[in-house]
Amino acid sequence: MAIIDEIHERLRGRLPGRTAAEVRVGLGYAAVKLDDGRCGLAYSFREEAGEGGCTMREAGTLAGRPASDLASWVKQPDAVAAAVGLATLNALVDPPEGATKADLLELIDIRNDDVVGMVGFFIPWVDTLRSRARALHIFERRLQYQPGVLPDWAAGMILPECDVVIISGTTVVNRTLDALLPCCKKARQIAIAGPTTPLVPDVFRSRGVTLLGGVRVLDPDRALRIVGEGGGTRSFGKTVEKITVRLEP
Repeated sequence: MAIIDEIHERLRGRLPGRTAAEVRVGLGYAAVKLDDGRCGLAYSFREEAGEGGCTMREAGTLAGRPASDLASWVKQPDAVAAAVGLATLNALVDPPEGATKADLLELIDIRNDDVVGMVGFFIPWVDTLRSRARALHIFERRLQYQPGVLPDWAAGMILPECDVVIISGTTVVNRTLDALLPCCKKARQIAIAGPTTPLVPDVFRSRGVTLLGGVRVLDPDRALRIVGEGGGTRSFGKTVEKITVRLEP
């Protein structure tokens, strides 16, 4: 079962009785606020929109619908719709037991002889990782022509040689994480990071992941506004709280 489908399966029991109070699909993220006030986020992948191009085919009908309807969109072959589905599921997730209010980079074990692979361009982390590790390989679909950044398809060639791997939670949405994790068998540390990351430990622990770094939305209305006005990860600031979960074997 694909990771995103297993997350849906594990959380579907929390969906009955919940409705989507507000929905936003912006340039960088989708955000869903539930009727109980909780809010979830997921990267919107607008550049990979399916049917309907860069528009939501059912726009104007989402708010007020059962959360179970929107959550089922994780199964659609449209990355924008799947983002709305995952944002709905993320809204259901409270920080799990053992979670720490900390940036993942503070907890990940990186040694000076490590080769680190990073799938997704976490710009604020790059200098720190380069100073702590022997080598850093960055894989990114849209920025592959920048110095030091490799195309995403090269990840399968290089990740098997990495000691530490950090993968963007956005790979859950477009289902590429399922193919990436088997490439990381040598890695001592495997982390999934970013606001899209579903904080559902059991799904990832069984696949060898050692750290999850996601967020909890502290100010849902502010988060909705940021998403609706085209904001990205760095726009959230204190609207969200960083949460890191260490996954024991």
